[in-house]
Amino acid sequence: MAGIAPRILCIGIPVRDLIFRVEAVPERGSKANASHLAEICGGNALNAAIAIARLGGRVAFAGPMGDAQETSSRFILELMAADGVDTTHIVRMPGLMTPVSAIMIEPSGERTLTIYRDPALWRVRLPEADELLADCRAVLVESRCAPFCTEICLEARRRGIAVIVGVDRAMALTDRLLTDASHLLFASGQVQETADVADDGEALKRLSGLTPAFLAATRGPRGTIWLNEAGALEETAAFPVQAVDTLGAGDVFHGAFTLRLAQTGDVREALRFAAAAAALKCTRHGGGLAAPQLIEVEEFLRSYQEPA
Repeated sequence: MAGIAPRILCIGIPVRDLIFRVEAVPERGSKANASHLAEICGGNALNAAIAIARLGGRVAFAGPMGDAQETSSRFILELMAADGVDTTHIVRMPGLMTPVSAIMIEPSGERTLTIYRDPALWRVRLPEADELLADCRAVLVESRCAPFCTEICLEARRRGIAVIVGVDRAMALTDRLLTDASHLLFASGQVQETADVADDGEALKRLSGLTPAFLAATRGPRGTIWLNEAGALEETAAFPVQAVDTLGAGDVFHGAFTLRLAQTGDVREALRFAAAAAALKCTRHGGGLAAPQLIEVEEFLRSYQEPA
């Protein structure tokens, strides 16, 4: 893409991930040896921010982190800086812990995790809107962060800035992000639970009566289903790859979608670009830190042969 790269603001809560590769998740009350251990940074919006940076965007991150003296926050900040993510809007919260997760990944790429997040992190007060939204083309947020980011999102929409919500859990129908967002990206289970409908397409149609936002649901290897401007269902196929690690794939999808949408305004192109970036991520270990570079995605798209 020619010209100055768009600036994207990502809002979320960073996580320090401890990743164990195992042959199978151990049964309750048992233990298992891991074949590999990795320590990386994670969190939905942070993974997306790293993806955006690698795909050529300018990206800033806002959200709470633990005490300035704790090990986890220093570790995460170093990795963010290495990828060129602007961390000046992160709010350090004295006496609190940055979230930590333990993740087990099986040979199929499927992952099982447990995470600790200090409930007090949700009391964070983000910087003022003029600071956060200056020169901003799009805002990408984790839906769980609604308690501290809704006002910023509403102000972004007032300024004509796209607000993309990566839905990481079922949303309440009264959640203000449901109506304040310009684009809502669900996963299959989350859209069905939110709409209380056991079909992705019908769930999207039901939610379309409650929000003017663009609605889509990702379904892993089955691709993405979404509603076009006429209210008709369309599908964007996933790219078939040999997955070894699905951790962070949805976050990479959200980041790639947001960047390409900010660049072109075309949701079809953004969905295809995001599908390619997520597919490449699944072929390598490392969670969000395995997000591809722009040149890799462009080459993948050039070389991909559509099925006959």
